[in-house]
Amino acid sequence: MTRQERTAWTFTVPVLAVIALVFVLPTVLALGLSVTDYSIYALADWSNLRFVGFGNFVDLLTTPLFWRALGNTAIFALLGVPMAIGTSLFTALLLNDATVRWKPFWRVALFTPYVTGIVATAVVWRFLLNTRFGLLNRALAALGIAPVDWLGDPRWSIPAILLFVTWKVFGYNMIVFTAALSAVPQDLMEAARLDGAGAWTRFRHVTLPAIGPTLMLAAVLSVAGFLQLFAEPYVMTLGGPSQSTVTVLYFMFDEGFKWWNLGQASAVAFVLLILILLLTWVQARVGRQYEWL
Repeated sequence: MTRQERTAWTFTVPVLAVIALVFVLPTVLALGLSVTDYSIYALADWSNLRFVGFGNFVDLLTTPLFWRALGNTAIFALLGVPMAIGTSLFTALLLNDATVRWKPFWRVALFTPYVTGIVATAVVWRFLLNTRFGLLNRALAALGIAPVDWLGDPRWSIPAILLFVTWKVFGYNMIVFTAALSAVPQDLMEAARLDGAGAWTRFRHVTLPAIGPTLMLAAVLSVAGFLQLFAEPYVMTLGGPSQSTVTVLYFMFDEGFKWWNLGQASAVAFVLLILILLLTWVQARVGRQYEWL
């Protein structure tokens, strides 16, 4: 082994060890628990632990709340990802304009929600969305619109949480898009402008292909993030009203730490992992097929 190879392994092995410790090992353990009836009784006496094979997965298929949680999670992802990415990209494009003043201030201000504590901000948003004294309903009342029960009406609970999540996470992608936009070739942009291309045409044929890889990365991370929503509905609605905001991760939490059915919870975790990996693979295939993305 050459000196360069030894140096490379010296830097690589600690990283691989950390990955194995925090990702591979928990995944293997979760898979092992998912084929058992591991519960609070097994915690007290290991002789109560039984191997059930795919029994936990079969039970999930016959559990209505699991399918409800899966449907809610799909709604969060299908609506939330375009909202978060669209808001981030639009804001980044605005900040990329040469006429905008105080750009560092706006970047820091808009990025701040991403680094604030999620529980604290969720509690604040519960007050903002309160039916009686929330600022949002006060603004609607000023316009002559009746107050909306944002967190108590199943029709509005998911949109309300999506509004909060978009405000909370869009700053990260905004910073990423801002960096990507700074790398767009200005000579191509100027050539398109001289050819008479409008703003939309320049964005479609110059800016979008240049930031395509960044856009794909943001999409992958956003999909994975929205599939793992938990703290937001837990703090703001406790999964209600009428289980309209129960997500897969929320269902897993209830199974594992409310009912102490840890084997079933591990099965849910493994299903979620497979779902995220599958969607990531699909997105990667789409990204390679449509390079302009």
